[in-house]
Amino acid sequence: MEFKQEPCSIKDEETEQQIDLTEVEEKHHPFQKPQQNTQKMEFEEEPCSIKDEETEQQIDLMEQSEVEKKKHKLQKPRQNTKRRAAECSCICAQCGKSFAHNSSLKKHMRIHTGEKPFICHQCGKSFTWEGSLTKHLQFHSGKRPFGCDQCDKTFILAEQLKRHMKFHAGVKPYVCSVCGKCFSLLDHLRQHERIHSGVKPHACFDCGKSFTSSGDLKTHQRIHTGEKPYKCSYCGQRFAQSGDMKAHERSHTGEKPYKCSHCGKSFSRLGTLKDHERVHTGEKPHKCSHCGKSFSRLGTLKDHERVHTGEKPYKCSHCGQSFSLSGTLKDHERVHTGEKPHQCSSCGKSFRRLSHLRTHEKKYCPKLKVLSREHPTRAAVLEML
Repeated sequence: MEFKQEPCSIKDEETEQQIDLTEVEEKHHPFQKPQQNTQKMEFEEEPCSIKDEETEQQIDLMEQSEVEKKKHKLQKPRQNTKRRAAECSCICAQCGKSFAHNSSLKKHMRIHTGEKPFICHQCGKSFTWEGSLTKHLQFHSGKRPFGCDQCDKTFILAEQLKRHMKFHAGVKPYVCSVCGKCFSLLDHLRQHERIHSGVKPHACFDCGKSFTSSGDLKTHQRIHTGEKPYKCSYCGQRFAQSGDMKAHERSHTGEKPYKCSHCGKSFSRLGTLKDHERVHTGEKPHKCSHCGKSFSRLGTLKDHERVHTGEKPYKCSHCGQSFSLSGTLKDHERVHTGEKPHQCSSCGKSFRRLSHLRTHEKKYCPKLKVLSREHPTRAAVLEML
């Protein structure tokens, strides 16, 4: 079966990944044969757009923990009574679990084989159980019937609302044994603990790089695929991450909701504010595991680590040349496009790179040389740029 690669516009990636987490066996009666999904489903609704990538990473962690619990449970031997042994004639060859009907055994085997026979005919996503597909179809309907009574946020599933309410309650019962940080959800704690343990179970098949969460891996893989599922509603520009799109849209609205408590400067991104505040505090929390050098920004650390690993994830779409920094790739691509966005304000000459413009302004601009003779103070200021 083939599917057209159309962008799945799921409204809330948090809800999309919650389906994967809550995917469990349909609870039929032990002696009741489950109904098969024989009807082909057709939909007229357009897929909704993805919005929340941060929660996807949390949901993936929850899904992984649930699978581990299920497998651990299957490893425990079951002590059946004589009556149950007579009833349960179908036994799983991999874990020894018994079932009264062969159909129940076949459904159970999907845990071991990874089979996902139930497919959404709108976006192509597949599921292990029919009940999970039924829940998934609610995303395409666009209905969000479960609303929070403390804020205006709405959800598709009741499980999501219950999970959300924990944040309002402020209860954080899960404590990190290493640093003491508290979390409201066990999955958040487990993801955090990987920072201390260094465990990165999710590896990229293209370059081999590993990540602590499946959400981080999916985001990284867009570097290789070029996928940009998030579209700006103002100008149509596309982004690989929802956070980048939201921050970009603030360039249209002028919104800067994040304010520095030290100097009052405002920012459109929370991450930019945190990086800025380290100018005041001098904090450098991001340490290179290869040489021990510390950095105030995580992005700077990642760029630095490529010096040690030799990784060059940014590939030119014109000639195939690879680069370790996205900025270097952008400068290189202008060789192909001829774009020169950096213009001298004095003589109007344009350059591909900002560094070239700065060099021009300091040493070669003829108008600035005249300016330096007539207005030495202003020229000195330009030299400091």
